[in-house]
Amino acid sequence: MTTKEPAPAPEAAAADEPRRSPGLSPIVLLALGALAGALAIGIYMGISARTTADATVKRATQEAAVPVVKVVSPSPGAPTQEILLPGTTQAFTDTPIWARTNGYLKRWYFDIGARVKEGQLLAEIESPEVDQQLMQARADLETARANLRQADITAARWLDLLKTDSVSKQETDQAVSNQGAMKATVDSNAANVRRLEQLQGFEKIYAPFDGVITARNVDIGVLIDAGATTQGGRELFHMVAIQKLRVFVAVPEVYSQAASPGGSAVLTLDQFPGRSFHGTLVRNANAIDLASRTLNLEVDVDNPTGELLPGAYVFVHLKLQKEVPSVTIPANTLLFRAQGLQVAVVRDGQAQLVPVTIGRDYGTTVEILTGIQPTDQVIVAPSDSLTSGTRVRVAHPPAAAGQ
Repeated sequence: MTTKEPAPAPEAAAADEPRRSPGLSPIVLLALGALAGALAIGIYMGISARTTADATVKRATQEAAVPVVKVVSPSPGAPTQEILLPGTTQAFTDTPIWARTNGYLKRWYFDIGARVKEGQLLAEIESPEVDQQLMQARADLETARANLRQADITAARWLDLLKTDSVSKQETDQAVSNQGAMKATVDSNAANVRRLEQLQGFEKIYAPFDGVITARNVDIGVLIDAGATTQGGRELFHMVAIQKLRVFVAVPEVYSQAASPGGSAVLTLDQFPGRSFHGTLVRNANAIDLASRTLNLEVDVDNPTGELLPGAYVFVHLKLQKEVPSVTIPANTLLFRAQGLQVAVVRDGQAQLVPVTIGRDYGTTVEILTGIQPTDQVIVAPSDSLTSGTRVRVAHPPAAAGQ
């Protein structure tokens, strides 16, 4: 018969199992890992957001620092065939008349506006001192001539006596030398007489050419100083010849080929509406003025009736040998720099300073002959501190120059 062993007690069974250490369950560990990952992601996203915000602020600051400019597109102009330049008429001969002797004005014969001929007497100066000096000089001349005649006789006589050895050679030489001295004295006195005669001749003021009296600054009894001004720095008379007038014109360098001597020009004046006067290009300076970049041109105009007056403002029309293309831009786009006239254009987001050549000035707009094209974006009212290479932003699409 089989005997069953008794079952072990529960305490003994528990003691036989492996002893387990207390710890966290897998669910708790998983929760902790998820929390740590979420925390790391949050930190990363916060740093990334801050970095993005800093970059955005920096970019916005840089963009705000870029100046905003307004631009305009040049308007194509019609090809230039004729240029219109301002000028001022000048008398062909313009002369102040001064006194060359001292005295008082005795009388005058012509006033302003009078037309006189060459050689006509304009005024007389009373100069008694010069008259008396001339009388004395003539008397001294007569005395010197008398002494010369006596010296000639003495020298001839001594030369004849020398031939017979009646006088010594020494005495003869002295007589001949005295004759030469007397002759020199006569010449000196004669020159003094001529000088005083010329001074006496200056007592009469004559017209040096055919012309018009434009100023009379003396009256009867006025004290006249030779070679000096009277009444606060004014000449005795002022005369101009107006049968032909000169007009000096500053021709821009780009049009200098139209300033060839021998050509013709047309002149118009506001006081003669509907009329034109024809002139001739007689000469130019043959050199460009460095300050204005222009060529000085002289135009002569016949004025037989005298209707054109010196000092009048005229417009000179010059024909060009060929058409010159141009564009028009507002006047407030121009920059006046030491390097010359420039405009600022926008190219590839940057401002570029471009030298230009100006044609005609219309007031609010100007004609540009070289330097820019109709496709360029020209900056309006550029800053004086603007330099080439400066980044700029265009405010809005460019408008035409005439708008």
